[in-house]
Amino acid sequence: MTNFKSPKDPLLQPLSIRRLTLKNRVMSTAHASGMDDGNMPALRYQRYHEEKAKGGLALTMFGGSSNIAPDSPSVFRQLNAGTDAIIPHFQRFSERIHQHGAALMCQITHMGRRGDAQDGEWLPTIAPSAVREGLHRNFPREMDQYDIDRVVKAFGQAARRCKDGGLDGLETLAGGHLIGQFFSPMTNLRSDGYGGSVENRTRFALMVHEEIRRQVGDDFVVGMRLTLDEGVGGLRFDEVMQIAEILKREGAVDFFNCMVGRMDTEITLVEENMPGMSRPLAPYLDKVGKFRREIGVPVFHAARVTDVANARHAIREGVLDMVAMTRAHIADPQIVNKIMRGEEDRIRPCIGASHCIYKKIHCIHNPASGRETLLPMEVPASATPGKKVVVVGGGPAGMEAARVAAERGHKVVLFEAAPKLGGQIRLAAKTTWRKDLMQIVDWREGEFDKLAVDVRCNVYAEAADVLAENPDHVFVATGGMPADPAMPGAELVVSSWDLLSGDVRAEQEVLVCDHTGRYEAVATADMLSDNGHKVTLATMDAHSATEMGYPDRIIFHKRLAAQGVTTLAYLKLSALRRDGNRLLATLTHELTGQTQDILTDQVVLEAGTDPLADVFFDLIGAAANKGITDVDAMANWSPQPDKHQGYTLHRLGDAVTSRSIHAALLEAYRLAVHL
Repeated sequence: MTNFKSPKDPLLQPLSIRRLTLKNRVMSTAHASGMDDGNMPALRYQRYHEEKAKGGLALTMFGGSSNIAPDSPSVFRQLNAGTDAIIPHFQRFSERIHQHGAALMCQITHMGRRGDAQDGEWLPTIAPSAVREGLHRNFPREMDQYDIDRVVKAFGQAARRCKDGGLDGLETLAGGHLIGQFFSPMTNLRSDGYGGSVENRTRFALMVHEEIRRQVGDDFVVGMRLTLDEGVGGLRFDEVMQIAEILKREGAVDFFNCMVGRMDTEITLVEENMPGMSRPLAPYLDKVGKFRREIGVPVFHAARVTDVANARHAIREGVLDMVAMTRAHIADPQIVNKIMRGEEDRIRPCIGASHCIYKKIHCIHNPASGRETLLPMEVPASATPGKKVVVVGGGPAGMEAARVAAERGHKVVLFEAAPKLGGQIRLAAKTTWRKDLMQIVDWREGEFDKLAVDVRCNVYAEAADVLAENPDHVFVATGGMPADPAMPGAELVVSSWDLLSGDVRAEQEVLVCDHTGRYEAVATADMLSDNGHKVTLATMDAHSATEMGYPDRIIFHKRLAAQGVTTLAYLKLSALRRDGNRLLATLTHELTGQTQDILTDQVVLEAGTDPLADVFFDLIGAAANKGITDVDAMANWSPQPDKHQGYTLHRLGDAVTSRSIHAALLEAYRLAVHL
């Protein structure tokens, strides 16, 4: 990767909007982080954003979908900007961010039909017309003039609170929310002065922004997050241009924060509004660039612009005025500082896993994100550097333990039995659209080169190998092996590991049995069906991928449906036997207990992993802590009890029990960061 140090770097140029000067062109957009305290942005919330400000960006927006009225309740832990109680929080927040030279803005909204009538004050949801949203599933009532006037006033009061709180600006959220519901012909079926023509559909937005400007004055920056195209049947790009021109003509907005697509179903939310690993990088720059050229108002944009190369291109070529690297800053809040230091190659990459959306607001491979009050974002130097740390196992947990220990200033040796590092991630990255998982491994390998970690692959380390290093600390991260099923015919099943590694050839007709609800079974079914195999997926749950976050689950469901995979629910593999040259699988229904047989060529069973940790047990006897990881210290996010004689010994990741990538990395980080 090219490292830019030049002050002429387009990303490092300032931008002025009204009387606000942003020090560079990098920002983070508003999102609901789930870190609120009673719908208020208290310390945890503020510290999360402060790390981004410390990292050098110019603007951090917060308060995704902050509600302004009681009939727009919190359905995913948004802030409540509808009360003056939020002002002192805003004031402390502003002081915290401004001390790092960054600007701070809030997003305010009324969700309209996207609300929940059975939450908050249990008030009916409202909308321009009584059109139900598929995702949140409420039936709204049509707004009358009283509702319109009331909500307009509420927007103005929320804006006043932003200004009184010392913020630098705000944006309203139009796309998919109440303002956007007035814009869209899908949701605005009115025949009065607020419906029909584009001019009429824009009237409510103008009223809102006029009231906001009346409350905040001329110096405060006010923008709008606007969708540029809703697709078939929805708001078209040409209509959006007309709306934007009206808003510009009336002086209603200082910037547009552009997005594309809808958010009223799971699949449109994931594929269009918040694209992840299944989509290409920066998929909407062409459309956003066209909008900017025609509108002539500062344009912000966020949608999988996760890498510096695309961000720099977008600013240099005049596609954007501010590039929003929101999820990228969850992965690494130090992006701008690293650019300025000429260390772009050390930026921890956002891989688009969408873990931060599912398990708010944690990054799949940055354990400190969302835990800023508990863990340091940057690994600090140890007070007693130079200790010898031995790590056995080069999967995600072992790699993270080695990286953090080396960052602390210790001498690290990492043993890995395989020819390459990565463990199960190498297998997972072989499945269709999930290849970007390999960046978790690649980034850590790059860090090892800079930190002088002694990596020894093709070494099946035993206790004697570890002890020969005279270690002060030992981490065993040897992972696990596919769990052996306790059933007749268990020897006839294969695992996803067998197929992905190439050790076993996939047959033409395959039954995939999922006993976990995680990635392995659906990813294998996806890969096989994508390669032309006839696949049946049987899950013991109500639907496949039950444990998976909705951003990935819905993508898998769509792909499997499109590829003709037959999915059977509530069925668990209970027996397997040969039937000629084929296999007869007996499955038991989890609810009724009834059995059914399926004849197939091959059966894949996913039932988690069993720990593979013999070397750990061989090392317990001489360990100062006897291999015990103090649970209370872990729960308190504290260092492990000090042991003065001998080495400390800990197990990590799947060597303890079958878990996720994030869980393994977090366990390694919270132990190694105290060495």
